[in-house]
Amino acid sequence: MLRKFSGLPWTAIAPVLIFIFLAVFGSWIVPYDPGAQDYSALLQGPSSVHWLGTDYLGRDLFSRLVTGARVSLVAMAIVLSTALLIGVVIGSFAGYVGGVVEQVMISIIDIILALPSLVIALALIGIMGTGYWSMIAALTFAWWANYARMSRAVVATELQQPYIEAARVMGASHLWIYVRHILPHVLSLVVVYASADAGALVLSIATLSFLGLGVQPPMPEWGQMLVDGMSYIEEYPLLVILPGLALTLVVVSFNLLGEAFALNKVPRPIARRLWRRRRAERAAEEVARDKSEGRA
Repeated sequence: MLRKFSGLPWTAIAPVLIFIFLAVFGSWIVPYDPGAQDYSALLQGPSSVHWLGTDYLGRDLFSRLVTGARVSLVAMAIVLSTALLIGVVIGSFAGYVGGVVEQVMISIIDIILALPSLVIALALIGIMGTGYWSMIAALTFAWWANYARMSRAVVATELQQPYIEAARVMGASHLWIYVRHILPHVLSLVVVYASADAGALVLSIATLSFLGLGVQPPMPEWGQMLVDGMSYIEEYPLLVILPGLALTLVVVSFNLLGEAFALNKVPRPIARRLWRRRRAERAAEEVARDKSEGRA
């Protein structure tokens, strides 16, 4: 049983699991209300009462960090799932239909990909206004195009495979062919890259909140906590160090996890199949050589 998990990149998985655990069970872990103000305990250091200290309004930093993890995880999950759904549907439709429809959709996707995602999000927030849901909608629109392009490439490649033609000859419907044969290949690639994008998405959420365009007070968020602590960085640097460390650890962990999945998901099975095929070819060559030498 342990052998199944021995090859996993636990250095990257462990911080991600901690982040998800704190986000899911944070409401049962935090000792205080993250928005509760205590003016008798302003800017206190770590103690048995406040494990990581308090901020300039007397709010418990540990409670705010854990609640901020939940806010970031929920926003990231909504954006990723929505962007994946939109990207896979549009990209798969473009690759399956082909022709002029595919060219038009690919042109639109290329235009969106030509602009940085954060620039698109800033422009959309400027139109829709600031706020939590405006940030989610803007990041979703900025993120779907990359998944659409990958989905279209996978569908276009799979349609050239002989088993797709065989399924059509046997009378399989377009929906059956897509769901049964093409969609698993699309998701296996797109989800792997989405795991790496999760770190960049958490950083984008923190960036927009840092600029005052994302999560609004009193809801705690790591980027917003950085802004609040900038005025007190010399007097009490923990207000900036703690959310900065949390954000850095989560982003780096997601990036390492996505890289590990991208490098290890496909090459190993291919390497095993190539090794087996080459071994069979060499065995056949040796048998043929032995027969030829025996005849001689």
